[in-house]
Amino acid sequence: MFAPLLGGCRLTNANNPELVRDKNFAKLARLFNELPRAPFLVIESSTGLNVGFLSMDFVTPTGRTVDIEVGSQEVITIDLDILDPNPEDVLELLKDGQCKIWVWTKLAGEYWRRGYLEAAEKIARTAIESFQANGSPSQLPPIYSMLANIQIAYARKAPKLILSDARQDTMKGEKPKEEYYREAAQLLNTGERVGAESGEGVGGTLSFLTRGIQQLATRSMDDALRSFDGVLIEKPTNLVALLGKDVLRYNPRCLPDPRIGIGLCFWALDQKSKAVAAWQRSVEVNPSEWPAQLLLGLEAINSSKSDTTSEVERAGLFLQGTRLINLAFKANQKSAAAANALCEVFLRKGEYNRALKLAERTIQFADTLTVLTEGYLRAGRVSHAEGSLTHATKHYSSAVEGQPKHVVGAIGLAQMQMQNDEMAAAIHTLDTLLQPPNPQRSMEATVMLASLRAHPRPGVSSSDVAQERAKARDLFDRVIKGFEMDELRANGHAVPKTSRLIIDDIEMHVEVARLWQGESLERMGKALKEASRISEATGHVDSRLLNNLAALQQLEEHFPEARSLYEKALITASSLGTDQGEAMSTTILYNLARVYDDQGEELLAKDAYDKLVSRHPEYVDAKIRQAQMLGDLNRHNDAHELLKQCLASQNSNLNLRAFYTYFLIQTNLPKPAKEFVFATLKDHDKHDIFSLCAAGWLMYHQARESRDTSPKGIEERRRGFQRTAEFYEKALHLDPLCAFAAQGLAIVPAEDALGSLGGTLSATPGIDDSQRRLKNAREALDVFAKVRESIDDGSVYFNMGHCYYARDEFDRAIESYETALTRYNDSHNVPVLLCLCRSWYAKATKDQQFTAMKQALRYVQMAYHIQPNDKAIVYNIAMVQQKSAEMLFAITPAKRTLKDLQSVIDQAAQAQRLFGSLALDKSPMVPYSREIADQRRKYGDSMLRKGDEHLAAQRQFESEARAKVDGARRKRQEEKEKQEELERVRMETLRKEAEKLAEERKLAREQAMQWTQEVKADSDEERERKPKKTRKPKQDVGSGDEAEPKKKRRGKLKKPTSDGDGEDQAVFSEEEETERPAKKRRIKKAVVRDEDEEETTRVPLQTQTQKKQKEFKSKAMLSDTDDEMS
Repeated sequence: MFAPLLGGCRLTNANNPELVRDKNFAKLARLFNELPRAPFLVIESSTGLNVGFLSMDFVTPTGRTVDIEVGSQEVITIDLDILDPNPEDVLELLKDGQCKIWVWTKLAGEYWRRGYLEAAEKIARTAIESFQANGSPSQLPPIYSMLANIQIAYARKAPKLILSDARQDTMKGEKPKEEYYREAAQLLNTGERVGAESGEGVGGTLSFLTRGIQQLATRSMDDALRSFDGVLIEKPTNLVALLGKDVLRYNPRCLPDPRIGIGLCFWALDQKSKAVAAWQRSVEVNPSEWPAQLLLGLEAINSSKSDTTSEVERAGLFLQGTRLINLAFKANQKSAAAANALCEVFLRKGEYNRALKLAERTIQFADTLTVLTEGYLRAGRVSHAEGSLTHATKHYSSAVEGQPKHVVGAIGLAQMQMQNDEMAAAIHTLDTLLQPPNPQRSMEATVMLASLRAHPRPGVSSSDVAQERAKARDLFDRVIKGFEMDELRANGHAVPKTSRLIIDDIEMHVEVARLWQGESLERMGKALKEASRISEATGHVDSRLLNNLAALQQLEEHFPEARSLYEKALITASSLGTDQGEAMSTTILYNLARVYDDQGEELLAKDAYDKLVSRHPEYVDAKIRQAQMLGDLNRHNDAHELLKQCLASQNSNLNLRAFYTYFLIQTNLPKPAKEFVFATLKDHDKHDIFSLCAAGWLMYHQARESRDTSPKGIEERRRGFQRTAEFYEKALHLDPLCAFAAQGLAIVPAEDALGSLGGTLSATPGIDDSQRRLKNAREALDVFAKVRESIDDGSVYFNMGHCYYARDEFDRAIESYETALTRYNDSHNVPVLLCLCRSWYAKATKDQQFTAMKQALRYVQMAYHIQPNDKAIVYNIAMVQQKSAEMLFAITPAKRTLKDLQSVIDQAAQAQRLFGSLALDKSPMVPYSREIADQRRKYGDSMLRKGDEHLAAQRQFESEARAKVDGARRKRQEEKEKQEELERVRMETLRKEAEKLAEERKLAREQAMQWTQEVKADSDEERERKPKKTRKPKQDVGSGDEAEPKKKRRGKLKKPTSDGDGEDQAVFSEEEETERPAKKRRIKKAVVRDEDEEETTRVPLQTQTQKKQKEFKSKAMLSDTDDEMS
């Protein structure tokens, strides 16, 4: 019987044939090479590559015939090589001959082997009827197993899923795969029941193998493993069970035949050349079989996508792959893998009907989830290409339901949702793909999701829009960083083509720049530069990109770079020659003129504006700039006339009306400006934020400058401030981020804190005026601090300085004014200079610091140099000069100097002349009170009369102080000289003591040297007396040692001797006589040396004694030896 292998081996995608590399593939390759060479038979399957082989028990014996005995005498021989496709005659013979069960199974198997599956089934079912009629059902289990295998074989060619709405590949009359599997299970159960009833048992090799194959077909892998284990218990060498069990252990999803399977293993191990060789060998051996052809076709198509081959080679490989896939599909039109691969070919050719039929064939015959998903995807792509969005959405949804993390399926479904204007659903689909668990790394999906999040959607709040834009920026950053990582991993090699196409998309970088607009000019410029680089690489530079880059450079005040980019963009746009090119040229020329204006090249700017107006007389923006230039030249009438012309042509242009309002305010025409801005709000746009802010400012200015002190005037003034607040509040309601409106709204309480409103605003009951002003100033400071984060303008710091001044925080007020002056006004803003003067003046008055007063005078003089005709500044100079003299006159002489006093007196004299001229000024309107100026002059006269007195007192004080200082200096000098003398005497004493000590040390060294010489002489005498008698035995010992071996000397030590006693006694007595005087002399040495030296000299004496004792023993041995020798 036939035993099919375990399922489909596949390449995951016809476009990307990658298999997961696993070490078990190497084991599989070895397993296939070690299998016995049984006859193999390819059996088709919906997954494309199922393979069956003949069991060793089924190998046909020599002689392809079967003998059937009919009656008692007649034997009919059936030649198995020439079987009739119609089995009726064979069935009659089998019935008449009442053949054994093995004959029925053999003939049914032979019909199956030749492809006559219906005939095989008919034989098996006839066998069941025959044996049941004969009363021998106990012999039927093999037949039931055969029928179960036949149902499994039918299932391989049956669709697994029947589409009810198939448009091309209709299979409503077919039986699904599951029904065949169910019938196979029923047949197996019946066979086991029959065996159990007959007493032959349920088990057996054939039953277990068939059950295992059926379980494999239904993907019951654990059950199949137990079935194969049951077979191996009885027959450990059963080939089918071994193969099934090992394949399940190594890879449950892959069952190749010997050559195809080995090739798939090599492919998974990335040894593609060996895989191709195995498949080519399979085609050579079995040229009519389709699995190897399909694999070779897929390999050829994928090789055609390599960038390393030429165009001709790629075309040849693609044609070769298409031909092989077509042959494979013709060989087995029920193969889902072949249909899937061929569908891609027809889809690329644009033959959508054939592609759709193949996609539906793939869906209906797919036996694995991956192939099923591929079928849905190709069906969706075909429907998408045909414009059938409903069917495409359905197919893509089915693909995503099966594999939620399939990249192509998620992208296709998101595209359909975008087509249906379901942006939120598309975002959810792509977000699910990219988010944990199991997030997919797909640059295409990431870019799509980023673009969707960047696109504004109706019904989304402003805060949510900001969050979506932030997420879009993060996604685009992830794409760019991912490409950079790919480049690093490529290590100089080419990155994947898809990644390069995405990262070189100009529109993506433009969208990134748009997302960073208003957030970071640096990141925006980086994105635009990348887009411009890609545009230049293509050879077609987009002038719009150059214009945007130039605008960024202009905003960052890099005017030369901006000018160069504008000029380049203008040349590019002019070369287009179309209406679009003319429109771009107009805009770029206007921007270029603005750069000329910023660089101070007024002639070039004027020429550019004139050229624009001559070419496009309706171009209002150019006329506005011309009016601004005329206003800068104090040609206000000409500018006014030009603006009126613009208003006559475009009266509803809000930008034009805004500039005209600004022009009227700047030319000190507040009343016409007020009427014009109210007309804008009434007739054109009542929600125009600029007009609301301008109306608020005009109402504030009118109320603030009102000098009417009558009750009615105060009421009008209060009403003006209230309307100011209303206009600013309305502007903030329309645009909560309008910093100008917020600043204007904060100015009202801040001005009240300064006392400018004269208490017109109602105070909170129970709160003192001073506390109320401090509270208002604090609230205004909070608002200004937030406004400072939004707009980069000196007016914010200017207003903050006012608030700090109102709170008597003069140091912080000075700091704010200094920032406004140096950072934004280039130290030439008169109001800021006067406020600095006022703050330093208040600080000097509060702390009585003359240095602060000098700073106040310096700033007011700087303002005077800018506006020398401003009489208010002259008055302030005179006031500061007089106040300086008054301050120095009021303080004690110890806190002032004669130089400063003389200087302020001279300045006070100059102030007198200034006050006198100001008091006598006959101008109709002056910004001061003549009476106060005259009073100041008179006060100065009386003050200066005391000038000589203060000078005399200061001179006397400084002379006395100088005398005291000189006396103290002399006294300090005398003390210093006295200390130096004492130090000199002390050093002299120390010198003498050092000389005396050096002399004593010299004498001690000489005495020590003398003692050393004496000790050395004694030692020499001792050495002359001691060694003469003791050295002779040493010489004998040395000669004895050389003459006598050590062995004999050791033997002589054990013998008692008497001859050497006298000699020994002589030696000992001599030793004692030599040592005694040495000890006495060493005691004398110890008198000179210290105790440590005495101890060190004693140690060598002991060592020397021991050494001499050893020498004595050697003498005795020598004497004994000599006696023996004699």
